[in-house]
Amino acid sequence: MPTRLLVPLAEAGDPSQLLPAREQMAFTLGFHIVLVPFGVALTTLMLVANYRGLRHGDQEAMLLARRWSKVAAVLFAVGAVSGTVLTFELGILWPHLMGRFGAAFGFPFAIEGIFFFLEAIFVSIYIYGWDRMRPWAHFWSGVPVALSGIGGSASVIAANSWMNKPGGITLRDGSVATVRPAGVFFNGAFWYEFVHMFLAAYIVAGFTVAGVYARGLLRRRTDGYHRKGFLIGFGVAGATIPLQIVMGDFIARYLFHEEPRKFATIEMVPHTDTHVPETLLGILKDGQVRGGLGIPSGASLLAGFSPSTRIRGLNEIPPAQRPTDSEVSVVHLAFDIMVGTAFAMLALAVWFAWLYRRRREVPTNRAFLWCTAVSGIVAVVSLECGWVVTEVGRQPFTVVGLLLTRDAVATHGNLWPFFAGALAIYLAVALGAALVLRNMKRRWHTEGGDTVGVPYGPREPLDDSPAAEPRR
Repeated sequence: MPTRLLVPLAEAGDPSQLLPAREQMAFTLGFHIVLVPFGVALTTLMLVANYRGLRHGDQEAMLLARRWSKVAAVLFAVGAVSGTVLTFELGILWPHLMGRFGAAFGFPFAIEGIFFFLEAIFVSIYIYGWDRMRPWAHFWSGVPVALSGIGGSASVIAANSWMNKPGGITLRDGSVATVRPAGVFFNGAFWYEFVHMFLAAYIVAGFTVAGVYARGLLRRRTDGYHRKGFLIGFGVAGATIPLQIVMGDFIARYLFHEEPRKFATIEMVPHTDTHVPETLLGILKDGQVRGGLGIPSGASLLAGFSPSTRIRGLNEIPPAQRPTDSEVSVVHLAFDIMVGTAFAMLALAVWFAWLYRRRREVPTNRAFLWCTAVSGIVAVVSLECGWVVTEVGRQPFTVVGLLLTRDAVATHGNLWPFFAGALAIYLAVALGAALVLRNMKRRWHTEGGDTVGVPYGPREPLDDSPAAEPRR
């Protein structure tokens, strides 16, 4: 991910370590956020396929579940590495954040650690349990994997949303005197951020899975295995994208009322006014909107359903707390891309519904399949842009109203070598994961290559239902 796009150059007078610290956080968060949907949603798709296989004696669905579980395990391992690096970064890059607010900010991460260990334990049980546990017992061992992924993500979202709308603490002389854990976790921004990210996870995982099998269908692999893999992934993503758009519309109005500074940044509103246009694309330069396509009164209509709705502009923010023109431009463009890609995915879902309604089978329209094949990439771009809106949209604060980013960063040493080390680690992990997944795919294309033998375990599956999967 090109981090320079996400993090504007440091302004004159900023601490010397602010730029490398922001660059590194942008890169590592941008890398890690892509893995989250697969921990949250791919495991759910896996269980859907597993349930169908057991309930209907569907061997192709069972094969999908088996293979998706192994992909999920690889991505879980990658996420464990990238998440561990992020944990160390918080203390190294932002010591004043942890020093002042660690008692509150660290609480959600403690909860996340519990979910992480649960997920690791049950991932191991589920993967090892193929052909070694009774089928329904094995299925239920996978449920904690999905629930732990959701719980762990909710914990991280709680920490992030707390920075956007801090609560659950009492300050004394600028330091945290008391912490109310429930108030920290379920802060004012938690629910809308969690639901938005939860839906995004199913969209990204669903379209990515559908895209993989769409490419197979384009190569004339029209067997039941590819058709079911496509339908499970696309069905989940296609049903979720309308909900996400409705949720996004709700969040926009919430921000207008509760976080007017961020709303002005997203909509690129330099001055308080009514009849504010909705500007598509464009940038902010010298405090003025340059370029873009303006929809008359569009922003006012979005905010209050009336052209006369008054929107507070960036000019009302004290200069020391005001985002820079480049930060506003980055957030605004990211928001436009996020919304544009969301509606593109909605159009794809509607296209699928129209084609499926006509023939009641997986569409064979090649134009549709090509669009679906790239839909996973589009979904990831949308996810990244949403994360940019959340993170850069909070600037210049690390904890809104309490701690400026420039005051949170480390002031000693040289962070550039640490950034280079993080880049090397992430590159090695990404390359290793890509090679593992590629080799798994090659093995799956050979007969019997899906299963690796072990020196113990039952020779035949332990069967407690007539729909049990035979050993492969």
